[in-house]
Amino acid sequence: MKSPCHNPLYKPTKAVQYPIGERDQSQLTVSEAGDLWIRRARTEELEESTVRQYRQHLDLHIDPLIGHQPINSLTSPMLESFKDTLLRTRSRAMSRKVLTSLKSILSEAVRVGHVPHNVAMPIQIRRKPRAPISGWNLDSSTCEIPTKAEIRDLISGATQLFPICTIPIPVSELGSKNRTCWQPFFMVAVLTGMRSSELRGLIWKHVNLHRKIIEVRQRADFRNRLGPPKSAAGYREIPMAPIVFRTLSEWRAVCPATDSDLVFPSRNGRVHTNSNIHKQCWGPLQLHVGLTSQCHERTRAVRPRFPFHVLRHAAASLFIDQGWPPKRVQTVMGHSSIQVTFDTYGKLWNDHEVDLVAMASLEKRLLGRYRRNSTSAWLACTVWIP
Repeated sequence: MKSPCHNPLYKPTKAVQYPIGERDQSQLTVSEAGDLWIRRARTEELEESTVRQYRQHLDLHIDPLIGHQPINSLTSPMLESFKDTLLRTRSRAMSRKVLTSLKSILSEAVRVGHVPHNVAMPIQIRRKPRAPISGWNLDSSTCEIPTKAEIRDLISGATQLFPICTIPIPVSELGSKNRTCWQPFFMVAVLTGMRSSELRGLIWKHVNLHRKIIEVRQRADFRNRLGPPKSAAGYREIPMAPIVFRTLSEWRAVCPATDSDLVFPSRNGRVHTNSNIHKQCWGPLQLHVGLTSQCHERTRAVRPRFPFHVLRHAAASLFIDQGWPPKRVQTVMGHSSIQVTFDTYGKLWNDHEVDLVAMASLEKRLLGRYRRNSTSAWLACTVWIP
């Protein structure tokens, strides 16, 4: 009878019953090495959402396939087979993430001396070419972000669908008719480019109506707990458009007080969940203005066309359309590097008319007074100095 370890779906017990240093290191399995890797991540105080994702990669994708294998027995053919299995049974994006986690597990094992080298490093999964943000040069059926006309419709629709009450609102009445935070929430989202987590965690202390700026100093994680921004670049100041200033000023006068002083509190005075945003604000708003796509051909059912994160891309596109330089866009968007900004929005800086003017200026400065002559005449009268 074969041992259950020969079953590729066999999942060993997660608990490590003894210190790793007290056993033969050649017996350390991928599953146990993964536990040590996650323990290191917690020691380094990584984001809980990041550790949670690591644990999902280990439990759902790595352990069922190779968790029982000793790390010293891993070979390149074995890991190529593991990669092929991932690609057959998971999406390419998920396969890439899982392979990255496996490489990190083995790198940690190398760091602490359990294996001499990381045999997974040469294994690669090709990334699918990422389509750049298209901007407004395409029609609305193929554009990846709302057009300017659609953004205007959304702003008008938010004003109609989510009017701001004129009297102070008790927190218990939030969410009832004419008593929601969704109009200012949407205005800030589409005209500042703030992340959903930053909007959910925004407090009035960081809304400077005197200077007309929003200070990003914290965010709400997936468990709705307030904490620091995603990275050091997340700490930034964002200027307010006049409509954002007016809307926030009106909302400030009637916004119910909460213990956390939230700008956009839920009915119970806590941080809104992402599902609340989609069900109560972003989904109904798109349906209201007709931004839908068909999700079922037979029943002709429709659904909202855009995910909420597209408002961040729309804001960046508006900034670029106003002539903002790349470094300024990077700062306001909170990107960790200028490379991220160029990779995501580089195409939006292309301007054919500006390019033509620049080339005409180049010719004028180069040829000068010889421009009226033919090229051959200009070359004939030019003295070349070696």
